[in-house]
Amino acid sequence: MSFPEVQRLLHLMNVEMEPEYAFQLFQAADASQSDTLEGEEFIEFYKALTKRVEVHELFENFSADGQKLTLLEFVDFLREEQKEGDHASDLALELIDRYEPSDSGKLRHVLSMDGFLSYLCSKDGDVFSPACLPVYQDMTHPLSHYYISSSHNTYLVGDQLCGQSSVEGYIRALKRGCRCLEVDVWDGPSGEPVVYHGHTLTSRILFKEVVATIAQYAFQTSDYPVILSLENHCSWEQQEIVAQHLTEILGEQLLSTTLDGLLPTQLPSPEELRKKILVKGKKLQTLEEDLDKDEEEEELETELEGEQEAELEPESQFEPETQELSPRSKDKKEKVVMCPLFCPSLCCQIMVQAPPLPKPGFPLFPKQKSKPMLCPSLSALVVYTKTVPFHSFTHSREHYRFYELSSFSETKAKGLIKEAGNEFVQHNIWQLSRVYPSGLRTDSSNYNPQEFWNAGCQMVAMNVQTAGLEMDIYDGLFRQNGACGYVLKPEFLRDTQSSFHPERPISPFKAQTLLIQVISGQQLPKEDKSKEGSIVDPLVRVEIFGIRADTTRQETSHVENNGFNPYWGQTLCFRVLVPELALLRFVVMDYNWKSRNDFVGQYTLPWTCMQQGYRHIHLLSKDGTSLHPASIFVHICMLEGLKEVES
Repeated sequence: MSFPEVQRLLHLMNVEMEPEYAFQLFQAADASQSDTLEGEEFIEFYKALTKRVEVHELFENFSADGQKLTLLEFVDFLREEQKEGDHASDLALELIDRYEPSDSGKLRHVLSMDGFLSYLCSKDGDVFSPACLPVYQDMTHPLSHYYISSSHNTYLVGDQLCGQSSVEGYIRALKRGCRCLEVDVWDGPSGEPVVYHGHTLTSRILFKEVVATIAQYAFQTSDYPVILSLENHCSWEQQEIVAQHLTEILGEQLLSTTLDGLLPTQLPSPEELRKKILVKGKKLQTLEEDLDKDEEEEELETELEGEQEAELEPESQFEPETQELSPRSKDKKEKVVMCPLFCPSLCCQIMVQAPPLPKPGFPLFPKQKSKPMLCPSLSALVVYTKTVPFHSFTHSREHYRFYELSSFSETKAKGLIKEAGNEFVQHNIWQLSRVYPSGLRTDSSNYNPQEFWNAGCQMVAMNVQTAGLEMDIYDGLFRQNGACGYVLKPEFLRDTQSSFHPERPISPFKAQTLLIQVISGQQLPKEDKSKEGSIVDPLVRVEIFGIRADTTRQETSHVENNGFNPYWGQTLCFRVLVPELALLRFVVMDYNWKSRNDFVGQYTLPWTCMQQGYRHIHLLSKDGTSLHPASIFVHICMLEGLKEVES
């Protein structure tokens, strides 16, 4: 490559470099002095170009000879800077074996500069703690003790008015770990129920196709239970078809009775409900009445079998013309009326009773009962997630059971948090709550879920098809715990004695001070290709989301014309009252003095999953896909309490 070709390459790599400096690197790599770079020469040029000066300085601070880190030196680095604690010695050996490229270095238990950089850029050097990546939380608490990844109008892949309905919406939601899916089901042609957003121009899909898709993808990403939020708008006849499809297509996956057939005293845990699909919806009876009915049906079957056996005996085939009323019947003043259609040749009589009916016989003119709006076969499929209307927290405590849950619009939920924050917290300890977006969000926009998580609301439903800040926060919370769709709430949101109020937090919550030194960036992409020039002018913004008092943001200054290896070296300080609820969002923006800054990339994670020390933050795009190798390099330090920190 000639020098002009190298300059064009640098431009494509988003590097703006002084021509004199670029030519200096070019000449240093041109060992053959041919005015071109070939093979190994280009490799040397690239190494010089990508040299991480800030990492070299860090390496030399801990290395006695500047060439390698001995085992003891690396242990000191892990303990002092990375805050790895007592297991730093064992960890150092593991990391050297994992990241040191030379076999001789591994044998001598030393780490070269290349190995050190590999470690810092790896999962072990990531800002997100590797300990929080698998399922690490206790999954045996009741369902109400977890945040549950939830989708709103899951079938839509566009807006709420004219958007397309597709099974793809369910596939995407399940693949990203959603455990609560919404299904709006309506009467369809040819007796087949359909799913769509009612009274709009959204397209329609067959309910049975939705159920088949859920059956296929429900447990590909997570083994923990899926909740189908069934919005039933069907006629009696098509409700029976809905129940039939759920039963036949889901088979053993469908939970249609309590786990042990007994009446529970609290909601089951995600662990107990592994690989099960629960139907959330209205129910004709209580769970207690359902279980009693099952017992009565078993007893009735036993009685009928006994009666059938008795009918085989000759003396039991005929009854006398009159019967003695039982004491119970006399108390109720029953009267027996001979049927005028009595047929002696049949040796029987038909008897009419004014309630109740004595045996044997049946009503001559039975009263026709009107069909309830809800089909019993569909009602029977609702077990632990029966929907009920919300009146007040007092009403719920006095009249509702633990397996009954209410849904709240975002406006209603916000009002309740302000008016009765602690009551909402207490309500969400024993009962599930679902929050859904306002009907005015016809563009499928989202609210910030953090406000509802602060009150312990479990199922905060999102329009997952709409990327943006709100979904970044959502994905940030559920990135932990194996991305299984369930995250255990903080202890003070599970304690029945908790006095926590999300709007007015008080002790014993441990406040912390966070210091973040934003050091450098690597290979940041250009988002807006139409902007004047084509090199990014990056700045880093750090945002914190939590309780209202903790929600804040700060940013660095911008670096002009350098997306390849910008350097900031600026420290940001945050004081957080309730770190257990806080999430951090690191955002890289392209500074634009003419208008609003352009988005480049972001990464969001829970405070409790953040690693201290020198860490890389690997950036994600607007839709959550990796922007590898784009990253920023930071140093993170947490201090107990609200510290005054000198610059």
